[in-house]
Amino acid sequence: MSALPETRTLPVPDGLEGERVDAALARMLGFSRTKAAELAAAGKVRLDGAEVGKSERVTGGSWIEVEMPPPPGAVTVVAEPVEGMEIVHDDDELVVVNKPVGVAAHPSPGWTGPTVIGGLAAAGYRIATSGAAERQGIVHRLDVGTSGLMVVAKSERAYSLLKQQFRDRTVDKRYHALVQGHPDPLSGTIDAPIGRHPQHDYKWAVTAEGKPSVTHYDLIEAFRAASLLDIKLETGRTHQIRVHMSAHRHPCVGDLTYGADPTLAKRLRLTRQWLHAVRLGFTHPGDGQWAEFASEYPEDLQRALDRVRAESA
Repeated sequence: MSALPETRTLPVPDGLEGERVDAALARMLGFSRTKAAELAAAGKVRLDGAEVGKSERVTGGSWIEVEMPPPPGAVTVVAEPVEGMEIVHDDDELVVVNKPVGVAAHPSPGWTGPTVIGGLAAAGYRIATSGAAERQGIVHRLDVGTSGLMVVAKSERAYSLLKQQFRDRTVDKRYHALVQGHPDPLSGTIDAPIGRHPQHDYKWAVTAEGKPSVTHYDLIEAFRAASLLDIKLETGRTHQIRVHMSAHRHPCVGDLTYGADPTLAKRLRLTRQWLHAVRLGFTHPGDGQWAEFASEYPEDLQRALDRVRAESA
């Protein structure tokens, strides 16, 4: 089976204001302008959700999406320091990290940016060898555009026991999400299967052919234009929170891939989806005791929250 293409979604820096799409992409992604032009001509480039050609101009703060074809050959781990990645907990069995935005959990076709396991390797950590070569030790993932807590197994025992807990749904995964509007009801459960989007390979969607997916949410604070939610995942599908909230007509603020209003994100100076993994709890594979970790909001999310709160004052 051939690898699926990967979509990169990035904010356009203010310094590229007025540049052509092909020139901006070449500078942002580090490849040739010719390749950028070819992708645009093939309909693989979108600006704020709309398909664009190579000669259109970009604006600072807008979002550019490019569907990258998978490269030939195997995916390998590159040991590379990850700026801003915090080690929350470290012992003989596992390491808990606070993943910054813009970092993938592990290498994948088309992704040339930093990864959690690459950052751990650069820092001298030895992790479990269980799992595929490019994702050894990874028992769960966060989207590149989502920040927060991840646990990585260091021992084979930890890998096996943590994977079993994720399969048994006994891990407590909590997220905070700032979503557009006000969900009705303000607290509830979204139980809807998720599968590949029927038209777009880079997206996921609620579809009858999808896998069972359950998301529980509770209102933390309501604002004029948005609501801050505490979200607990019962299942762990790709993009689950983003897909469920979008299908519920309340996408995460800043999530242009799943229908968020770009004007609200721009007003809040937010360049990614407002979604953060704030708490992670599980039975420690070493001593069998419950272990729980918490993460504060990153600066960009806190600033956006302060702005939406000020608008409602």
